[in-house]
Order: sequence, then C-alpha cells, then structure tokens
Amino acid sequence: MDESLEGWYTDPYALHEARWMSQGRPTALVRDGDVESQDPAPDGPFKVTPVGLGLDGSPSDLLRADAAERESARESPVDAAWDAAGETMA
Repeated sequence: MDESLEGWYTDPYALHEARWMSQGRPTALVRDGDVESQDPAPDGPFKVTPVGLGLDGSPSDLLRADAAERESARESPVDAAWDAAGETMA
C-alpha cells in the first residue's frame, strides 16, 4: 500500500464515490455526493486504483485533538469571556 495516500480518494472497492484514506489504508468513512457515512472497508484487494479527488477539507466528523486549543489561542481572553457569557462588547 502507498502510505502517502491521505484524504479523499475514489473508493478502491468501487462501492461509493469516495473513501477516506489514512496512511495508505482505506477507512470506513465514505462519501456519495455531499453525504458522508460509514461503510467498513471490505477485506481483499482493491478493485480499482484509488485516485485523489482533491476535495477541500477533512471529513466533517474528524477534528484534530488540539483543534479547540488552537481555536482558543487565536481568541483573546476578554473575547473568550464575552463569548462564554453569550454577550458581545458594544
């Protein structure tokens, strides 16, 4: 397997329009149109060679473990306090 495969690729099993590849391995995350769902990758060899789709972003249900920390680092403590209170400075 090509470990450089990362992201949305055509489904190598030809079951869906796209399948998320991670470190060269097909995952259960699939995509048909704009709809993402789960379908475990079958055992066995690929039926077709996966082709990168160049779709923007990552799957909607996958976030980096530090995403919340990175987001809060961009926000000032004062803004964060106002946001937590559900208020804005006027």
